[in-house]
Amino acid sequence: MNILKKITTPLVLTSLLVVMLSGCTKPEGPAEKAGKAVDSAVNKTGQQIEKAGDQIQDKSNR
Repeated sequence: MNILKKITTPLVLTSLLVVMLSGCTKPEGPAEKAGKAVDSAVNKTGQQIEKAGDQIQDKSNR
């Protein structure tokens, strides 16, 4: 019984590790893609607002 326990425990732990790691390598789902699109849109909007602010500041300094 002791030998069976010594063999079974590492086998089960290795199997669990493989299952957990395989879950991390799945391709991006729709929520992940949507999140990246939102991040990109917010970043572009922020850049445009900063550019507009710089233009306003330049015109007010004249």
